[in-house]
Amino acid sequence: MLVKLDEDVRGRDCFVVQSTSEPVNDSLMELLIFIDCLRRASAKRITAVIPYFGYARQDRKDEGRVPITAKLVANLITAAGAHRVLCMDLHAAQIQGFFDIPVDHMAAAPVLSDYFTHNRDRFGPCVVVSPDVGNAKVANMYADILGVDLAIIDKRRKSGSQVSMKSLIGEVEGCSVLMFDDMISTAGTVCEAARVVMEHGATSVHVACTHALMVGSAIERLASGPIGSVVVTDTIPIGERLAGLGGKLVTLTVAPLLGEAVHRIHHDQSISALFRNGVGVKR
Repeated sequence: MLVKLDEDVRGRDCFVVQSTSEPVNDSLMELLIFIDCLRRASAKRITAVIPYFGYARQDRKDEGRVPITAKLVANLITAAGAHRVLCMDLHAAQIQGFFDIPVDHMAAAPVLSDYFTHNRDRFGPCVVVSPDVGNAKVANMYADILGVDLAIIDKRRKSGSQVSMKSLIGEVEGCSVLMFDDMISTAGTVCEAARVVMEHGATSVHVACTHALMVGSAIERLASGPIGSVVVTDTIPIGERLAGLGGKLVTLTVAPLLGEAVHRIHHDQSISALFRNGVGVKR
């Protein structure tokens, strides 16, 4: 992989925009090489803008003899020469602490909540449902923003791709159910949660996420499941990957949000106001 700059960047404030998504390792290496290229070209400041931070789920040792790859990736980005990182909806907020350089952690909450607010009449009475207890803080944040009630599903994970829903805490009967998460991977959790709430009298289910990973049989599950719409952002390139969702797919852009953050960083202004609504990111 060869990276060459066609313009002089000496003394410039540079921003490298790269999601470390599929192919993850190629995307990561391209990011690292580009940062190194800018550093050797005497850029004044290098900010890595990473809408989707790959390896974020490997943030702790959950069994013996496994790596903490999120920390390794943070070390690599720092060692390559980045002075600052701008990212969106990390799977675990504590990943910010893996870096020894400043990290601006954005949230897609303003984009996702605006969509549901502007389409409120179409959805009718709504309730936000957390598909598991660990996501309750995020769900509560969206429920507060939208001014609706909250319900929680007790989830027990059998394996990485299989989940078992135990019980529903709250009322969903006669309501459109809205479910929010930082990412949809195999879609096992949201599809099983959708089945549970429909059995409890929900009129429709709409799921939203920041990062549309959609691995394995996720597309088939969402397309055939009791889900009315799948709302995602463009932190990961969509292309034709999600074509199987047909009319269920709604794609929102986070470009203006990230663009405003880049503008504020460049002019040494505070960007905290842009992610003040993101206090509910998963811990």
